[in-house]
Amino acid sequence: MKFNKWFSKAATATVATTLLLGGGVQAFAKENDKADFNADNAFTQITRNDMLNIFKQQGKEKYEVPSFDASTIKNIPSAIGHDSSGKQIDLDVWDSWPLQNADGTVANYKGYNIVFGLAGDPKRGEDTFIYLFYQKAGDTSLSGWKNAGRVFKDNDKLLSNDPILKNQSEEWSGSATLTSDGHVRLFYTSRQPYDPNNKLYGKQTLSTAQINVSQPDDKTLKVDGVEDLKSIYDGGDGKTYQNVQQSVGVDMDNHTLRDPHYVEDQGHKYIIFEANTGTETGYQGEESLQNSAYYGGNKKFFTEEQQNLQQSPKKKGAELANGALGIVELNDDYTLKNVMPPLLASNLVTDEIERANVFKMNGLWYLFTSTRGSKVTVDAIGDDDIYMLGYVSTSLTGPYKPLNGTGLVLHQDLDRDDITWTYAHFAIPQGKGNNVVVSSYMTNRGLFPDHKSTFAPSFLLNIKGSKTSVVKNGILEQGQITIDPGNDKKDNQNEYGKK
Repeated sequence: MKFNKWFSKAATATVATTLLLGGGVQAFAKENDKADFNADNAFTQITRNDMLNIFKQQGKEKYEVPSFDASTIKNIPSAIGHDSSGKQIDLDVWDSWPLQNADGTVANYKGYNIVFGLAGDPKRGEDTFIYLFYQKAGDTSLSGWKNAGRVFKDNDKLLSNDPILKNQSEEWSGSATLTSDGHVRLFYTSRQPYDPNNKLYGKQTLSTAQINVSQPDDKTLKVDGVEDLKSIYDGGDGKTYQNVQQSVGVDMDNHTLRDPHYVEDQGHKYIIFEANTGTETGYQGEESLQNSAYYGGNKKFFTEEQQNLQQSPKKKGAELANGALGIVELNDDYTLKNVMPPLLASNLVTDEIERANVFKMNGLWYLFTSTRGSKVTVDAIGDDDIYMLGYVSTSLTGPYKPLNGTGLVLHQDLDRDDITWTYAHFAIPQGKGNNVVVSSYMTNRGLFPDHKSTFAPSFLLNIKGSKTSVVKNGILEQGQITIDPGNDKKDNQNEYGKK
């Protein structure tokens, strides 16, 4: 296993960081007098000790996704499409993301809010394409969301003359920004098919396009085609981030390189994305079991947990677990400028930390990710556990400190057959105050003849410094992405159980 300057094995104490809290500058004290038996990484690790402590925290109301009334849940009325024979059908809609301003707040496009969402035929597994939904700014109703249809035409990938995109079979999650010159810029994941006979292994590639949107009348937005469609990054040589070729033929290896989230900082453009660590940033393999950085805690914990893991049926999955949130810098034309070390990694814990989401709020940078217990290799975590984890830093590039001591922000453990089951939780800053709107989708695909995957009711999350709490009575409408500024008075009250 190789380690470069980005991953040092020297054991050091946690360095105290200065954070902006409550409008004033305070020193962020060490949480423990004793140093963790942990490596000093240039990026943050989700450790096995973190996950065991998360298990102890879950169940507290301030971390639990609110319960929703199943009888009120509706399919998105405008989520209408066509099956392979051309018949009109109701679509499933799952991962979604708003058109955002450079600071992460929801953009107003000609008087509308815009959301991009993955949608497809409930009866076809590999039917995943990006649709554009729009709603009058100020309208919060589910029925207010209109459907402009698919963003890309089938031949757009061929017209782009991009050697990677020509083999694109599906469009996966990403982000979107309203540029300073008023254009809609989409970032998404291009996925190739899994077709080993033609040397295609489902490669995921960070990609982008300008989406041309017009307004034919005061009630309609229309997709008028795309331009500047191109791939950005696919894992490169595998040194910083694992590429798909490295996973070919490796049983149980879950390769990820997706969910590009666009962000700007001090005039620079970046994409944060889901990935796996590469050969020079702490790779996978049996050697991982010997690295104390991945365990956290003290020396006694390391010794005991290592012994437990050696006997665990999850040992093989742990050896291969090297999920990460990566970052690359872009040129002004949205081409790749610089590949940077990860912001966050989950070696020996999970191969999959999804829906990268980062924004600056009240002087601090917040980084969020979603993950599934079914992918986690810690015995205490169950298959039904769903998490949104969060981290805070004074710098976009970190290092990041876990929110709430462990990183736990949201937890849910509903049966996946429950129509109120939610996933892909996405925190949306509102521009002022301490509350953010959390959106997600509800209901798994293809489980019910009458219930489709749909926008879930959103809810409010309160963020203060390194602490978060679900806001009591803060449930919003299905698909709501903004709150009335007049309602922001809830910011400093009505939160679940303060510590």
